[in-house]
Amino acid sequence: MESPSSSKEQGNGSSGSVLRHIRFEHLYAGVTGGVVSTLVLHPLDLVKIRFQVNEGVGTKGRPAYKGIIHAMRTIVKNSGFPGLYQGVTPNVWGAGLSWGLYFFFYNSMKTWMQDGDTKKNLGPTYHMAIASTAGFATLALTNPIWVTKTRLCLQYESEVTSGQATKMYQGMGDALVKIYRTEGVRGLYKGFVPGMLGTSHGALQFMAYEELKWLYNQYRHQPLDTRLGSAEYIVFAAISKMFAASLTYPYQVVRSRLQDQHRSYNGIIDVCRQTVRYEGWLAFYKGLGPCILRVTPACAITFVVYENFITFYLNHQRNNHS
Repeated sequence: MESPSSSKEQGNGSSGSVLRHIRFEHLYAGVTGGVVSTLVLHPLDLVKIRFQVNEGVGTKGRPAYKGIIHAMRTIVKNSGFPGLYQGVTPNVWGAGLSWGLYFFFYNSMKTWMQDGDTKKNLGPTYHMAIASTAGFATLALTNPIWVTKTRLCLQYESEVTSGQATKMYQGMGDALVKIYRTEGVRGLYKGFVPGMLGTSHGALQFMAYEELKWLYNQYRHQPLDTRLGSAEYIVFAAISKMFAASLTYPYQVVRSRLQDQHRSYNGIIDVCRQTVRYEGWLAFYKGLGPCILRVTPACAITFVVYENFITFYLNHQRNNHS
């Protein structure tokens, strides 16, 4: 079988050969999917982050939750229903841009590697390499948004109800400005290194997703680029997300703790050392429950919206050219 690299060499080899494979519909579709899933499932993301940074050592002002339901009830009791959407603005921006840019970078590179032949299966190695590259590029552009999201989600109700005046941050814009003024660019890129390690999450997820689609199409004796139904996309997205999340979850705990404004660590090693010392190895899986409950349907929603957007676009293009 012809390798992807040899296919590229048959092209003109110029930058134009890369640019002609860029399709902005993947950007629009990814943004749409990311925004929809985030608006639906943000409360679980809020609870997940609060569990991740709970060291269990009695940090002053940090509420104690007995579980997901108790956490949500406590938040609603103290802040009302809107409290469940604390930090939603940067989350919508972050998820929308991240999914949009990720799909855009991933599919542009994938199509380039296929040399425009959408029926060619690149295999798991190339899928992981492309996904890792797309993940790094996306993280470099969106990390400041994720820092502000974490900070806003960790503004506890007790900080206001206990008489501690007003919250530190009044919104996404205010958080971005204050973090930059007090901590500089370095503050906006806290958690970037574990985030880089987290690109393995996207690599594993997209590799699994692509391989599941390929195996399914092989089983059905149909071309690789066959448009599937929503049910198939939901199943493949859910399985690939649970697979990746279970293997790579600890980096999310480390990143959240580095970004937390209530604690100060001297880097990744310090976070890991203190976490193991005071809480044990299982602490790296704190918040995994709400994470799985959130990311699995979120991923399914995102991929279904994305795939159906692309299907609609392709059908529209065919109708215009017929």
